Parts: sequence; C-alpha cells; structure tokens
Amino acid sequence: MTTPLSRADSGFAYSRATFEELVDQALAHARKLGATDAGAEASEGCGLSVSVRKGELETVERNRDKSLGVTVYVGHRRGNASTSDFSAAAVEQTVRAAFDIARFTAEDPMAGLPDAADVAQASEQPELDLFHPWAITSEEAARLALECEAAALKTDRRITNSEGAGVSAQQSHFFSAHTRGFRGGYASSRHSLSVAPIAGKGDGMQRDAWYSSMRSPDELASAQAVGRYAAERALSRLKSRKIATTQCPVLFESPLAAGLLGGFVQAVSGGALYRKSSFLLDSLGKRVMPAHIDIAEDPHVLRGKGSAPFDEEGVRTVARKVVDAGRVEGYFLGSYSARKLGMKTTGNAGGSHNLTLTSRLTQAGDDLDAMLRKLGTGLFVIELMGQGVNYVTGDYSRGASGFWVENGQIAFPVQEITIAGNLKDMLQGIDAVGADAYNYGAKTVGSVLVNRMKVAGS
Repeated sequence: MTTPLSRADSGFAYSRATFEELVDQALAHARKLGATDAGAEASEGCGLSVSVRKGELETVERNRDKSLGVTVYVGHRRGNASTSDFSAAAVEQTVRAAFDIARFTAEDPMAGLPDAADVAQASEQPELDLFHPWAITSEEAARLALECEAAALKTDRRITNSEGAGVSAQQSHFFSAHTRGFRGGYASSRHSLSVAPIAGKGDGMQRDAWYSSMRSPDELASAQAVGRYAAERALSRLKSRKIATTQCPVLFESPLAAGLLGGFVQAVSGGALYRKSSFLLDSLGKRVMPAHIDIAEDPHVLRGKGSAPFDEEGVRTVARKVVDAGRVEGYFLGSYSARKLGMKTTGNAGGSHNLTLTSRLTQAGDDLDAMLRKLGTGLFVIELMGQGVNYVTGDYSRGASGFWVENGQIAFPVQEITIAGNLKDMLQGIDAVGADAYNYGAKTVGSVLVNRMKVAGS
C-alpha cells in the first residue's frame, strides 16, 4: 500500500492529507450540484534544472506547480475543469465550471468512470519505491554538470566544442479519488544527467549526446562515464559519408529499438483501434511478429520508470504477456476505449507500463559485436530524424545516421541517408534481438535486427 507523505521529509509545500481534503471537498460539491459521478485529482511538482556550456554556468531553473483537476459526469455527459488556486471558493468554482460544461456537452454513451469491479482498492496498491528526492543545491548541480562536460572535452583533442551539459532533479506527488470507490496517490521522482559534445571542425563536425535518467540519484551513471561515452559516440561519427541507394538488413541500436516497440504500442492502443487509424486493426490473437518474439508488461517493477500501482483512472494494474510467440495477446485500453471496442479495460489509461521485448533466440553472449556479426553486411543505425511514420498504413520513412557494416565489422560512419519500409513488415522481419538490453523510459529492449529495408543515399 502507498504511504502518506509529510511535508517535512519531501520538500513539498502540501501534504497528502491536504490533497485528500481538497479532493473530498470537490467530490462533495459535485454531488451537491447533482452530478451522477465525479472524480478529482490534486497534484504538486517541484524541481531544479541546471545547464552549463563550455565551462560556464548557463541557466538555473526552479519549478514548482500545483493543480486540482475535476471531472464531472451528468449521465453520459462529461465536463472537465482545473485550477491552481486551492481556496475553498476556487474549488467550488472549478467544480461548477466542470458541471456546467457537462450539462451542455453532447451525450456519449461510452463516457463514464471505470466500473467499480476494475478499481484498485487500497490493499491492491503496492508500494513501488518510486520516490527518491534529491536534495541537491544549484551549486552542486552545476558542479556535476561541469564535471560531465569536462570529462567529454578531455576524452580526445578532437572534441572541439559542446552544446552543453545539464542536471535535472524532479519530484511530484498527487492524490486522486472518484465516486466509483477509488482513493489513492503516491509520490515519484525522476533525475537525470546529460551532455552533448561536438567532435571535429568546420564541415566535418559531428555531435552526439548521452544521458542517465533514474528514479534515485544514487543509481545515476557517474558524470565521467556519461561524458566519456557521449564523446566516444561523437568521435565515432567523424568522416561520415553517404552510401549508394540499396536494400539491406538494418540493425537498430537498442535506444532506437525502443522506438519500434513504441510504434507497436501505438498501433494496438485503444484510441487508434476504435478510430480505425491503426495498421494493426483486429490483430488480437494474430501473429504480427516472428514466433521467437515476446513482449511482457510489468507495472510493479520496483523503481521502474513505467511503474504504477493503478492507471490514470484508478484501475488496478497487472503484469501480463502482451505478445506471446509473436501473437498479440492484449491491447492497451482505458475504460472509454474498451467500451468503444466492446472489451474490458487493461489498466492502461495513460499508457503502457514497463514493457520488455525479448527473443527466445537470444543468447547471453549476443552483445553488440555479436549482433553486428549477425547483421553481416548492412546498416547499423544509431540516430533517427523526422517523424515519418504513418500509423494508419504503417509506412515508415526517416532520416538516419549510423555505420555501414561489412562482414560483421563496422567499415565507416554514414550520414544523410533515409531508411524506409512498412512497420508491419519490419515487425514481421525481426530476425534477432540483442542481449544488450537498454531501458529507455518505460521500455526495455536490446538492439533489433530487421531483415530488409530500403536505404536511400546518394
């Protein structure tokens, strides 16, 4: 069960008890006005962001915000309003505004709070260790960012410039409740360290970047490690060139492979499905990937970046297989999209939770070198540009940079190329997944080898 917070140990201006009181006031006023159902959420966030460039402090930003959001239902009519004023009068005005919007909104038979049977009760809300405040001062953050940038600049004399380094420490908490029996809330934190060095001079300059992001500051990579790795990435791209237009296998570096997983998630999410704007319509129970591919979702990973004891509607979250042996076992649905599709919510209002894509063919030794050998001759992509993905048709076309690989060895860096295909074919064409698993937000996946794509060059 999630534990209440006191203001003293959190750095927050408001306590959990204050938020509970605000939410209860809002719900009581909604009932008084005649609302059929209502929900409210009080939240607060605060943090520090510091950036440096070329050894000098650039910016120090402190943020603090608060909000009370209210949703009111009058039958199947829905209204929503929010305020940053926590006074009793403002709470009542906000509820009244939501109520008035609901009264004059068109009726939608699918609109409504989740069914009471799907709601996470207090005993079903595990403590997931998501809150690790970082009591770092702006001076300490600047020192850490400078250390990171200095490590990048010292890596090699060909590192000639920097787009800067940054440190961010963020934390928030909320309490939410609605009239279908849900009450819950928790605090969470997210901290990061990043740098973007530039290698080379003139027309031959290349940039790259790296970062570390964690719930707990103790788990961040060291400033020296982040700086050095970012510099090595920039250096590896020097003397990039174009290649001739061709068709070949493409190996996606693990952070980019998480983007392919994201494309699949978008295509099997409720909104795209009920609007019929997905290239994977009616895919439940069908094989959309090779039989060696599995995708698992686990919302209850301790300190996980995509962990949550319940979704944005207060529906309980559960671990499940989304793809089993290449076959779609479940969609990503909130209550509304589930009703539109004649299905049940999957506890994914607000998105997916801690997805892991794996291959049953992956061996422990399948590191990046092994994946390059599996690629043989083809393209290893480490950066993608543009938004050239059509989720209705699956058509995929994006600018790319990376390396041309021959006989399993990197031959030279390449740039100013475009890779193209169709996501449906790309997902079906996954030949291998590396053991070099990388956690990118709420997704964990190794490098992914796609058997064939078009590469447009010179």
